[in-house]
Amino acid sequence: MQRNSFRHGVALFNRAHFFDAHEVLEDVWRSVPRDCDSRRHLRLHLQGMVQLAVAFHHQSTGNHVGARSVLERAMRNLNGAESSFPDLDLDRLRAELEIWRQHLDDSKGRGEKNLRGQDVRRLHVLNSSAPALPKIMRRR
Repeated sequence: MQRNSFRHGVALFNRAHFFDAHEVLEDVWRSVPRDCDSRRHLRLHLQGMVQLAVAFHHQSTGNHVGARSVLERAMRNLNGAESSFPDLDLDRLRAELEIWRQHLDDSKGRGEKNLRGQDVRRLHVLNSSAPALPKIMRRR
C-alpha cells in the first residue's frame, strides 16, 4: 500500500476536500493487487475509505440520498478495518458516522433529494443543523 498517498488522502478528507480525497484514496485502492488473497481485506477496507469520501462529497453537494446510500456501504466495508489500519481510531470514526447516518435518515424525510429555487434556502437551514464532519484520527 502507498502509505504516503494514503496519509495524504486522509488529510484531504479531514480538511473536507472530499472529492480530492476520493481521487487519492482510489489510486491507493487500485494499487493493491486484486489476485492476492492476503490483501483481500485491505482492498475492501480501502474501498470503504474511498466510499466514505464519496459519501461526504455527495453530502456537500446536497445529494443526501446518495450520501446515505454510499455511507451505508462504506460503514459495512470498514467492518474489521482495524486489521488494515491499526493506527487509526476507527471506534471514534464509527461513532461519528453513526451520528451522520441518523442525520441523513432524518434529512431524507424532509425531501432534500431534488433541489430547486427556494429549496436551496431550506437546504442551507438544514445543513446548519448538521453534525460536525467526521475526522479520521490516529489512535491515541
